[in-house]
Parts: sequence; C-alpha cells; structure tokens
Amino acid sequence: MLKGISPVISPELLKILCEMGHGDEIVIGDGNFPAAANAQRLVRLDGHGVPEILDAVLKLIPLDTYVESPAVLMATGEGEPTPEIWDAYEDIITLNNGETNISTIDRFAFYERTRKAYAVIATGETAIYANIILKKGVI
Repeated sequence: MLKGISPVISPELLKILCEMGHGDEIVIGDGNFPAAANAQRLVRLDGHGVPEILDAVLKLIPLDTYVESPAVLMATGEGEPTPEIWDAYEDIITLNNGETNISTIDRFAFYERTRKAYAVIATGETAIYANIILKKGVI
C-alpha cells in the first residue's frame, strides 16, 4: 500500500502512468466508449466514473504545457447540448493543473487519436460524450 495515492488508481494504472513519457497520451473513456477495440494498452476501472479517475490521474501527472490543448474532449453531434460533465472536467483540470485550454475533436478523429494513445482507461461512466484525452507533461 502507498500513501497519498487514490484507491481509484490500480497497480496496473500506476505502472502505466509511470511508464508514460512527455507527450504520451492517455484516454479516459465513458461506459459506451469502444475502449477494447481501440486501445494499445487497456486498463479497466468499470466501477468508477470519469471525474474521479480524472482527478486521481491529474494528482499524479502534469499536463503538457508545450501544446495548445493538453486535454481534448470528444465533440458532441451537431445540435446536441454540451454535456454537463464537461464543467466538472474543467474544474478538476483547473484545480490540478491551473488554467488549461480544453479543446474538442469529432468522434472519428477522437477514435483515430485513441488508437495512437499510450493507454486507454475504460470506466463505468454513464454520461454520454464523457471521453477525454490527456497529454502528459514534464514532471
């Protein structure tokens, strides 16, 4: 057991976060996200929601300050409302990383970027469009 690490962080996820280098990306996908089909490395945290995982991850790694947007969301479909969960993401990211530009990309671009990501975390999040990509910074 380790002090100061959220119990949401599994040993497998801790190892992956440690292995990641500057510029590597990790995806946190909602319960509907095709994580297994797109992941190079898959971590299952099905009993948890994205906000608690996002907070736990950002307590361990910084976001990249050398890119315009180190946090990327899957854009909603045309005419669909902005998901309420995105406000929680902004609060969590700001709390852990300071003011940070968060951008969106369309669903298929998100899937393509996921296939290149270092790892994907599959969650039990029930909110839709709750997927986020994080680019690791320098510690």
